[in-house]
Amino acid sequence: MKRIVFILATLALISCKGSDEGPEKNIGAEEDSTLIDDAVSVIEGQKPVQLTLSQANTLAQLPLDCINVEYPNKLNQTLSSAQEISEPSELHPAFYGCFDWHSSVHAHWTLVSLIRQFPDLEKEEEIRNKLQESLSKENILAEVKYFQNPQEGTFERTYGWAWVLKLAEEIHNWDDPLARELENNLEPLTTLITQKFKEFLPKLVYPIRVGEHSNTAFAMAFAYDYAKTTEKQELQKMIETRAREFYLTDDDCPLAWEPSGFDFLSPCFSEIDIMRRVLPENAFRLWMEDFMPQLKKEDFLLEVAVVSDRTDGKLVHLDGLNFSRAWALYGLAKQYPERYGHLKTIANQHVSNSFPNLVGDSYEGGHWLGSFAVYALKESKVKE
Repeated sequence: MKRIVFILATLALISCKGSDEGPEKNIGAEEDSTLIDDAVSVIEGQKPVQLTLSQANTLAQLPLDCINVEYPNKLNQTLSSAQEISEPSELHPAFYGCFDWHSSVHAHWTLVSLIRQFPDLEKEEEIRNKLQESLSKENILAEVKYFQNPQEGTFERTYGWAWVLKLAEEIHNWDDPLARELENNLEPLTTLITQKFKEFLPKLVYPIRVGEHSNTAFAMAFAYDYAKTTEKQELQKMIETRAREFYLTDDDCPLAWEPSGFDFLSPCFSEIDIMRRVLPENAFRLWMEDFMPQLKKEDFLLEVAVVSDRTDGKLVHLDGLNFSRAWALYGLAKQYPERYGHLKTIANQHVSNSFPNLVGDSYEGGHWLGSFAVYALKESKVKE
């Protein structure tokens, strides 16, 4: 807490200067063998996990296999009358598949991300067609209309909102004529979600510190990336302000309490993930000395989360935790390699533990975990 005085003084000085700085089944035997070999080498040594074209082709199949799968489906709909009961594809023509709305959104993000990283994907044409079909202007306007229902104003707050902006950011960064079409189509929904963040964050008195969908730090990190990439300065400044107000005085994050049984996000690492974005280097270093000083130690250890039953939709969340921990650790090590570079090994171990279980897994994990894996491995790379 002593260091917070210096941090606050530093931030005030920066604000005055107007600085803009921010910070168990698997598919074929051949692919399975590669994934397992990579996993063993990571666990036993320092080999980084790298996404290959072959693995990208495999992971692309996960969203392709679910974005048009209407059932089973978890709508999370609030009904005001029987007349509002409809088929998922009628309510959400863009994002009706993959079991629930937010999973469908980040399934589309996965396709865009993979085709950006690997233009030679085997199903590149099919992916383009699927994206063009799902993210049509008509479909997106229907999604916007759903949010305008009086009882649906908080629909997918804030996890689904965050993934919409992450999808928009990925499309924005894609240098392709199709991307410009998709970006224009998505713009009404992106604008709506941006406004929802701007309305909601000032009203949120206390941050939500859980390991599931409503985690505030996670949502703000994704929204911040979008705002910075697309130069939405009002949203960016609001997130910077609220993150500092929420987390700047936090000390001694109880990492020993993690994970809870259904976590797919780490409350501690999600907080680090937003604060490394919004704090200048000196302020972040001092904040970390109070929040999680043990991370700077070369001998820091963190056990991977164990999944006992991957057919249980809640228990398999812990595979997601391994990936989300990894992307937070990769991001920290990448931004501050001299102080936190050793954390890449722990991130690699977390990825390698869950990566072999992605493909051929039950639908409970298969409909969403690929997105987490792709994002974690994307964060392991040098910043684009």
